[in-house]
Amino acid sequence: MNIVRLYRRVGRELGPERRLAGALLCANGVLATAQFAEPWLFGRVIDTLAHGEALGQRLGLSSVAPLIAAWVAVGAFNIAAGVTVALHADRLAHRRRQALHAKFFRHVLSLPVAFHGQTHSGRLMKTMQTGAFAMWRIWLGLFREHAASLLALFVLLPASLLFEVRLGLLLSGFVVLFAIGMYCLIRHTEARQRAVERFHTELSEYAADTFGNIPVVQSYTRQGREVQALEGVIGRLLGAQIPVLNWWAVGSVATRTAAAVTLTAVLIYGTWLQMHGEVSVGQVVASMSLASMLVNRLEATMGFIQDLFVQVPNLQRFFAVLDARTSVEEPHAPVPVTSVQGHVRFEEVSFGYRQDRPSLREVSFEARPGDKIALVGSTGAGKSTTMALLYRAYDPWEGRILIDGVELQRYDLDTLRGQIGVVFQEPLLFARTVRDNLLVGCPGATDAQLWEALERAQAFEMVRGLHAGLDTVLSERGGSLSGGERQRLAIARALLKAPPILILDEATAPLDAATEQRLSLALEEVMRGRTTFLIAHRLATVRHATRILVFEQGRVIEAGSYEELVARRGRFAQLAEAQVLA
Repeated sequence: MNIVRLYRRVGRELGPERRLAGALLCANGVLATAQFAEPWLFGRVIDTLAHGEALGQRLGLSSVAPLIAAWVAVGAFNIAAGVTVALHADRLAHRRRQALHAKFFRHVLSLPVAFHGQTHSGRLMKTMQTGAFAMWRIWLGLFREHAASLLALFVLLPASLLFEVRLGLLLSGFVVLFAIGMYCLIRHTEARQRAVERFHTELSEYAADTFGNIPVVQSYTRQGREVQALEGVIGRLLGAQIPVLNWWAVGSVATRTAAAVTLTAVLIYGTWLQMHGEVSVGQVVASMSLASMLVNRLEATMGFIQDLFVQVPNLQRFFAVLDARTSVEEPHAPVPVTSVQGHVRFEEVSFGYRQDRPSLREVSFEARPGDKIALVGSTGAGKSTTMALLYRAYDPWEGRILIDGVELQRYDLDTLRGQIGVVFQEPLLFARTVRDNLLVGCPGATDAQLWEALERAQAFEMVRGLHAGLDTVLSERGGSLSGGERQRLAIARALLKAPPILILDEATAPLDAATEQRLSLALEEVMRGRTTFLIAHRLATVRHATRILVFEQGRVIEAGSYEELVARRGRFAQLAEAQVLA
């Protein structure tokens, strides 16, 4: 995306604020024009006074009062209009910045698990913040002052030619040299600035990755090495940043030097012209005021252009995420759903996370309403992947998955996932209150229902023992609780959802034997009447399953009841015997 298209898109992100943005641009145009009147009126006052002095007349205040009054009125208008424009520009920029946060956040939540598996969370956070900040800064600067500066260039330059053509040409030459220098500077530093932004992203990712693994860092005494590695990233960042800063410093010095030379040239040339009677004193003064105003505008414009250039990598990353599309598409005409019975069927389903490496191959099975289907096999055999396809974390390459005879792709995505409850192998909790975490399963649940779910999940006493009960705020990812406590809360959350289809992905793995036994009894009651899929490594937990599917290298190689599979003396029997011997 080139810089012109990029900033066109920045303009489109104004969304419903476009009319206000257009009004602010018009107001900036009026301001730029009004500011031109100040040096002209000032020059007229000087000429009036000089003319009276030349004639030996003592002028009264009335002879210059209209000009002074007009000059004061223009100044007051510029102040009032400038404050009004700044106020509305501030509000617009802040509103759109927060709207962009929400837009980015909403879009990222809709992206598939595959995207999040390949994208660091630290990168996403930095992309959201820096991208929204970049647009906020651009809009705020543009509508508050820089639009007036840019428009003033198109007003003041022609105005300078009206005052005095030869002095105006001097200013025009300065503007041309400024434009050429700015273009060369941007071209020279563009690639270096992209490298700087890459190091900024690397710095954020490394810090976020380390913060997320503090127990590993401390237990392996890696504090010194982690700090050293981060300092290495900082060193590379500074190594890329300082040359860019040096070039912009040179550009700033060159601009100020050229501005000083130009002002001096205008003064000297204007004085020479006045001494030869070709211009008036007022024209010289007006030209100097105009030149000073123009130089200030150019310096402000240089800072704005530098900021536009610096923000390009941040904007490109922000829009790259917004342009990422989910591989799990919503249907154009979703099937209306009133209730789901829980009849699940996989038909020759194949899928892989990489095109050259399928994870599932021609998987077929059926689960009738109320069945308990166990998926067993070695790690990486495809069990969790199979269930991920059921709630459309991904879509299969080949084959079909149906619920109640309807293909998954025909269901509204939220409706489909609302019919399926999942307890993951790794308990996933928010850094919020216990209540908030439980209400994820059922937003309208009462406290009585929350406590009932906790009791059924063997978590009642644990939560009651917390210092604030349901209102206890958990630490990040529930780190203030043990693994078993986190899992019991996750199970209670699923119980509150009460879905017709339930997936338990090693749900009792983090629990001790006594708690697992008590929880298993509660789960038996919860699973009654629901289609349940149990992913398990401990085969004793699937003894009472309606049917057991044995996975090996992405295929279902055996299927049957516990007794049937043991009697068959196949792969399942080998796994069961190995666990008994262990």
